[in-house]
Amino acid sequence: MALQTGRRRRGQKRVPMNEINMTPFIDVMLVLLVIFMVTAPLMSGGVPLDLPKANSAPIQFDSKPLTVEINASGQVFINGDATTDADFPDKLKAAAGSSEEVVVVRGDKTLNYERVMQVVAAVNRAGFRKLSLLSEQSK
Repeated sequence: MALQTGRRRRGQKRVPMNEINMTPFIDVMLVLLVIFMVTAPLMSGGVPLDLPKANSAPIQFDSKPLTVEINASGQVFINGDATTDADFPDKLKAAAGSSEEVVVVRGDKTLNYERVMQVVAAVNRAGFRKLSLLSEQSK
C-alpha cells in the first residue's frame, strides 16, 4: 500500500492540524511595523513653528496639556485645529475638561509680541489661569 500525499481515499477522515502556521502572523506583523515606521514621524503633530530659544528647565506635565499654537501668519490653532479669534474662547472651553487644565502657548519666533499677548489675554478671559509659554531649549 503506497502513501498518497495530497489525495484522500474514500472513507478516510481528515486529521486536524495541531500546529499553528506562523507565516501569516509574521507577515501581518511586518506590514504593521512598516506602517508604524512610516506614520510615526507624521504624528509628531501640531503646527510647524520656529520656536524661540531660551535657557530654561523643561516643564513636566502630569497629563497631556491643552496646546494653543500661533503660526508665523498669526493664525491660532487649538490642539492642531485651526480656529478664528471669534470662536477661540468657545473652542478652547470645549477642548478642555475644566478651567483648571494647563494651557501651553506655542508661538512662532517671528510673531509680533502683540499677537502673542492677544492670544494669552483671550486664554485668560476664557477662564484659564494655568498658562505656560513654550520655547526650544538653547544649546
